[in-house]
Amino acid sequence: MEDIKAYIESGILELYVLGDISPEEKLQVETMAAKHPAIKAELDEIERSMELYAEHNAVEPAENLRSRVLNSILTNFGDDRNFDTKTEPVKNNIIALPAPKTSSFYKYAFAACLALLIASGIALMNLYSKLQESNTQLAALQIDKQHFANRVNFVEGELGILRDTSFKFLKLNGTPHAPAGAAVTIAWSKDKHKVMVDMASVKMPVNDKAHQYQLWAIVAGKPVDLGVFDANPDSTDMREMKTIAALKTDAFAVTLEPRGGSINPTMDQMMVLGKF
Repeated sequence: MEDIKAYIESGILELYVLGDISPEEKLQVETMAAKHPAIKAELDEIERSMELYAEHNAVEPAENLRSRVLNSILTNFGDDRNFDTKTEPVKNNIIALPAPKTSSFYKYAFAACLALLIASGIALMNLYSKLQESNTQLAALQIDKQHFANRVNFVEGELGILRDTSFKFLKLNGTPHAPAGAAVTIAWSKDKHKVMVDMASVKMPVNDKAHQYQLWAIVAGKPVDLGVFDANPDSTDMREMKTIAALKTDAFAVTLEPRGGSINPTMDQMMVLGKF
């Protein structure tokens, strides 16, 4: 039984019904069908199924096609009869479909997207501009804050000097070599060995890049270098100079020297002089 079942399921019976097998295979199928009723029954069932399928899917030929075929057959057999003298042109059964209408939805959607893109670009540009402006303002505020902090430190430093009773203030007045009104105020603390120049009080010509003003302390008749500075009208700080160890000075003076200072003061370039 297993061999018969396998033979039926092999598909050779279907090929037999379709006529798509060799003569040897055809003889084999007929022999097997004669020997085994199950194979015969399956073969009959396949043939009935094929006939039913053919009947169900049969296509009636067109009338003009039927006439042409019959006329051709009769002509081949010497019959001059014509079953249909009237021929009709074969109609074109192609149905023309209406051209699809282009929907305007996509046009409007594209236009809306484009408008949104442009609006977004403008908004981003405005936002970037405002951000740059805010950054500039923030930087300016930070600079102002730093300036304010420096100013506070400067004022606190000046107040500290003013409150420090060890500092004595001395105004150095102009000499015959200086322009009229030349003056500088210094603060000296002999206890702390510090000398400060009040830059806001400097009333001397602005020096060029090749020269600087140099502060001197006259101690026991000898000049002592206390450092150099530039006359800058924008400077308002208390400039700390070099320390001085002497507890007593004869005087303080400022001369105009080559940039970096000199070992000894140039006497004909003495601008201001003062003593306690």
